[in-house]
Amino acid sequence: VLEQADYLYESGETEKLYQLLTQYKESEDAELLWRLAQASRDAAQLSRTSEEEKKFLVYEALEYAKRALEKNESSRAVHKWYAICIGDVGDYEGIKAKIANAYIIKEHFEKAIELNPKDATSIHLMGIWCYTVAEMPWYQRRIAKVLFATPPSSTYEEALGYFHRAEQVDPNFYSKNLLLLGKTYLKLHNKKLAAFWLTKAKDYPVHTEEDKQIQTEAAQLLTGFSDKN
Repeated sequence: VLEQADYLYESGETEKLYQLLTQYKESEDAELLWRLAQASRDAAQLSRTSEEEKKFLVYEALEYAKRALEKNESSRAVHKWYAICIGDVGDYEGIKAKIANAYIIKEHFEKAIELNPKDATSIHLMGIWCYTVAEMPWYQRRIAKVLFATPPSSTYEEALGYFHRAEQVDPNFYSKNLLLLGKTYLKLHNKKLAAFWLTKAKDYPVHTEEDKQIQTEAAQLLTGFSDKN
């Protein structure tokens, strides 16, 4: 089953993967459970998924990830998907929960990287965590300061470090890593390097719906350059 599931995942067959794995939703196997979390989460991301279905799938994914973590705390994939699913649920739970979850998310991404320092995806996700915290609006920072003695903090430089590290581990592994390298350089006012990475993101071969969206965003950002110059 795991081999078949991984083949469907690599092929981008999201709906078939979800249908296959939900037959095993009562499983006690962490390897199956984290893949169930991944499949539910990916099904939620499909553009044809309704808002109601998306919310159901996001919470379902977190339940699978929680069960996987209970069964195996020494799996890189379990920590990674647990962190991803908590992040997704934050969209439905308000700013207070989102800020509180930021600590948990960071802890599990760091654990995933510790368990496998060569996992480019976990390193990339840690970069996204830093980027998101760095661009947190002032009113969210104010709430964070009121609620927590030490609110989550990071910088664009820190995010950049993770995105570059992910690229070193596995060059060109993910269009979004290229896009975020470009966007982070934009935040740091380095247009030359921003253009370099955004061009790579724009020219990345399209395999998934997400690749297509990233290609469009990179092209728009590059057009913005020529408009301003």
